[in-house]
Order: sequence, then C-alpha cells, then structure tokens
Amino acid sequence: MNVLMVAAEAAPFVKVGGLGDVVGSLPKALKKLGHDVRVVVPHYAQIDAGRYGLSPLSRIWVPTSAGPRPVDVFMAESSGVPFYFIWDEHFFGRNRVYGYYDDPTRFAFFGLAALWLIKTLDWRLDIVHSHDWHTGVVPTWMAGIGWLDPTFAKAATVFTIHNIAYQGHGGSGLLDYVGLRGLVEPQLYEEPPGIINWMARGIYHAHAVNAVSPRFAWEITTPEGGAGLDGLLRSKGDRLVGILNGMDTEVWNPATDPNLAVNFDVETLEKRIENKRALQDELRLPVRDDVPLIANVGRLSAQKGLDILIPTLERLMQGDAQAVILGSGDPYYEEMLSHLARRHPTKMAVSLEFSGRLASRIYAGSDIFVMPSLWEPCGLSQMIAMRYGSVPLVRRVGGLADTVQNYDPVGQTGTGFVFDDYTPAALWGTLEWALSVYRSALLAPRPQEGEAGNPWRGLQIRGMRVDFSWEKSARQYQALYEKALSLK
Repeated sequence: MNVLMVAAEAAPFVKVGGLGDVVGSLPKALKKLGHDVRVVVPHYAQIDAGRYGLSPLSRIWVPTSAGPRPVDVFMAESSGVPFYFIWDEHFFGRNRVYGYYDDPTRFAFFGLAALWLIKTLDWRLDIVHSHDWHTGVVPTWMAGIGWLDPTFAKAATVFTIHNIAYQGHGGSGLLDYVGLRGLVEPQLYEEPPGIINWMARGIYHAHAVNAVSPRFAWEITTPEGGAGLDGLLRSKGDRLVGILNGMDTEVWNPATDPNLAVNFDVETLEKRIENKRALQDELRLPVRDDVPLIANVGRLSAQKGLDILIPTLERLMQGDAQAVILGSGDPYYEEMLSHLARRHPTKMAVSLEFSGRLASRIYAGSDIFVMPSLWEPCGLSQMIAMRYGSVPLVRRVGGLADTVQNYDPVGQTGTGFVFDDYTPAALWGTLEWALSVYRSALLAPRPQEGEAGNPWRGLQIRGMRVDFSWEKSARQYQALYEKALSLK
C-alpha cells in the first residue's frame, strides 16, 4: 500500500514526546512489510538540517482564505523512508514546537500544506494516516474535498490518538481558512458554539481510529477517560481499536548500547551488576550490590504520578534503599525532589537535565523502575526498563496495564508489579512487596528462570524476553489500513 503519514513530530528530526518516537519508527517497520510509506512533518527552526541531510525539494503554494501562501519543501531519508518537511517562517520559525496561541491555525495550515504537497508528487494514495489533534484537519479535508481529487479519491483515512487531553481548540473561522466552510459539518456536538476541536474532527471524519494501547482505547470511551469525547469515541464502534506502540529494539539494546559501562543480554545477565556499580559511583551514591536501587525516568508532571511518588520516596528514604530520578518538568516537583535528595545525599540522586546517556545507564543499573502514572496512553519507559533488566512497578492504567504482567509468586509468572488505587498507600504497599521479593533473592543462589529459589532473576529474564519490537505493531496497523479501506 501507498501510505502517507502526517504528524507534528518524527524522531530523530524533532521529538517532544512519544509521538515523535512512533512516527520515527512505525514507517520503517511498515516499509519492511513492503509498503511505500512517506512522512510529512513541519520544518521547525530547531531541526538541524545539516546534521540530518535535509535538501530543498520544491516550493508550493497552499490555498487559504487569505490567499495562496508559499511554503518551501525539504526532504531527507531515514532508513530508506522519505521524510518531507514543510517550511513556513511565520508558523514554524519559532523557538518551540508547541505552546503558541495560534497552534490550531499553525497545524491546520501544516495539514493542508502536507496534502497539497502530495498533489505535486504524482503519487496515488491508499492510506492517509494522521496523528493527534495537530493533523485533525487532514481527515476533515479528505471528507470534505479529497474524495473529489484523483490523488486522494481511493484513499481511506486513519487517525491515531496519542494523547486525548490535548484537543486543539480554535475559532470556527478555521474552516474558512482551509476552504471547508459548507463542505463539512459546521458544528459537532462536542464543539462549543464558535469553536473548532481538531481532535474531535479527526476522530469524526476518519474511516478508522486507533489509540496507542488496547487499554487506553477502552479508557477513552468512558466519561472518566474520554476528556469530553467519550460519546464520539463510543459511536465509532469497531472502527476504534487499540494498537500497542512498539519500541526501537536496535536503539534500546543492552547488548550494544554504547552508553553502558558493560554490555549484557539475557544470556549474560550476571554482567548487569557492573552497570549498577557504575551508576552508583557516577551519582555519588555508596557502591553496594545489596541495596535496592529504585528509579524513575520521565517528565515531572502530575500525569506521571508525582503526587504519590514523592511521599513514597520520602518513606523509602527512612530505610535501606537508594533512589535516582531523571527528568524535568513542573518546577514544584523539581524542587520537592531536589529538596529530598539534599536531605538524603547518600540515598538519593536527582538530575533535572535530561540526558540520553544517563537514561540508558539508569535503565541498566536500577533494580526497580517505578511508573505510578495517573494516566498513560502507552508508555515507553517501562518497555525499555524490562529490556534492560530493571523490574517495572506500575499502576494499572493505559499501556502500562497492557505491557506489564503482575507477578504471581505461586506460578512464578509475570514481569513486574502492578497496583490499582492512585494513593501513596497503594504504591507503598506494592513497593514493599517488590522489595521483599528483591531481598529474598539476595539469599538465593543463581538458578535459571523459573526456579523458586530466585524469583527476582525470573522476573528480569521474563521481562527481557518480551517482544516489544515494532514488527508486531506494524502488522496490526497493516490490518487497520485494510479495514479502513473496506469501510470507505
């Protein structure tokens, strides 16, 4: 199939969150299945054109209600996949990717420009796959005008929800701006008078919709998880599915990761302890094999569960344990964690400047990786932690519920520890359980997976063997594309 992918981010060129990881990796996996996939993203000012080999391709004129607007198109390849970049100095020559009052207009124009670019390439599409509210204009335009254009007439639309909380609200004049007034519904039930909701529009008009994990796909159909769009999502019926994100197993591979003190794999797991020692030494924590090292890597925000993680860490510091936190975000949480680390300099280390090198070393050196998220569409860190032998402790939400199997001490199954209630008590109780299993393993010999004498080693090995590669996810997207075409 010929697949056009339109998104606001794509690694390695530009990445703010998990969206960039998906759009950077999924096209490559689809290409390996034999599909012709091309990706269009904005050319932000911060993209390093020289580093990534962007070359000028063309100049196109994009029609708007304010008149035709010129944009310059650049192109680069990543793993054989063509990436196109839309440059408009007014909209994208800024310091940040997101966070501007006119974001709904910026990305509506970008989506329109992406479609206009394809019209110039003499490339007949089968699927137009857009991601999150930034590209909600794409299935909307396809429903209003695209079916009349030979470039798009046979194409079906797929819309992926990465984060339902951000929906792209703008004035209803945006329909005029992109030439859709009178061609699509002037007002959706989910839109307040005079307001356009690009997330709602993308969901409403797409032939098929998916969320980035099966559990998240269910959660967003509930009033508690749908952010006001649960009714619209329920109306999609079986056109809404959940597809778990994959991870780039070539990038995240403890056997080859150049950031590690010692490389290892599931067959040489005994070498992993050297990474714990190196991490403790680097962070100026006492180098001890026997002390449990608890870690968290990610954005410091309420969504990531900091309101229950911080009191749990305070309690943890009263015992014999170490903790390391890597991430930045809300200044309130940054100060709370920094203060805690200052009070316990031999037990806790906090780094507020993100470092990919340090992240790898934390995944490879920690014993328990904690993700107590309030909500989590998919999550990547828990997958990386498992691949690197750090046992995840997660809350049963979104993709965390889909990727981490709770430990069963009777059957010696599971890959981590899972709790339900969003309370410090629930998190602490589960952490105590994990610590008891960890400490019991210190008294055991080094048996193979499944031997009751060392359940911790079994947890590590089972986690490292889980297949989170993009191939499985890509095949599910392929099936979704086929379904979208059948529903057209």
